[in-house]
Amino acid sequence: MPRAYWKGHLRLSLVTCPVELFPATSQAEKTHFHQINTRTGHRLRQLMVDEETGDPVDTAHKGRGYEIGKGKYVPIDDDELAAVEIESTHTIDIDGFVPRGEIDKRYLDRPYYIAPDGKAATEAFVVIRDAMKDEKRVALARIVMAHREHIIMIEPLGKGLLGTTLRFDYEVRDEKDYFADIPSPGIAPDMVSLAAHILDSKAARFDPRKFKDEYETALRKLVQRKAKGHAIEPPEPAEKSGNVIDLMDALRRSVEAGGKRKPSQARPRRKPRRRKAA
Repeated sequence: MPRAYWKGHLRLSLVTCPVELFPATSQAEKTHFHQINTRTGHRLRQLMVDEETGDPVDTAHKGRGYEIGKGKYVPIDDDELAAVEIESTHTIDIDGFVPRGEIDKRYLDRPYYIAPDGKAATEAFVVIRDAMKDEKRVALARIVMAHREHIIMIEPLGKGLLGTTLRFDYEVRDEKDYFADIPSPGIAPDMVSLAAHILDSKAARFDPRKFKDEYETALRKLVQRKAKGHAIEPPEPAEKSGNVIDLMDALRRSVEAGGKRKPSQARPRRKPRRRKAA
């Protein structure tokens, strides 16, 4: 079993139990590269140097500091960071429950598995887990990991709990800053109906096993070929596709190419109101 990333307590009112957190995702299977000296083939190592003197700095003298002015830093060591002790450092205290649908997907960050820490914790853990089995609501709590406090959303998953850290409001950018200049042209209802039919013809259920990392597969094949001494030839540049001149014609040809059923058989949809051209 992997090593726990965080250990502490989960608390729901007066019910508390020790728990462990494990990352629910991993990048270990992906291809990773090291930096090398292209003349010798030897691996390169990073060397920390003093910005002013240019002298190398060993690990024993490497620390962290907060810049308070140009070139002026307040040094903060590990013991001082440990002094920033708040309750969520060692306890996941459930603040409340909210409807799952109210949490904007942009706020979802990283998922973690939450499991009881030891057999003695199982009973209290199961009580908390089963009390939370309301599919429409999730728990919100706070947790400190890697010297940072996070909001964490907790919900039952199988025999355990799934905790997903959430981004703070200041971390999420406003979509208006990116969408404000998109015009609102008048679109014919027939065009929307054809596009809706294409969507219907591609309807499916989400199965992550169907999605393969094709770039990762190609990258591994490239490394294997290079390791065997084969020359790697760059691919021919892809031809740039021209702009679609007739959008209605493109929609019709898309329907003819892969539609599962005729537009008249598509699920009825409410026709959008015609908008005035911007």
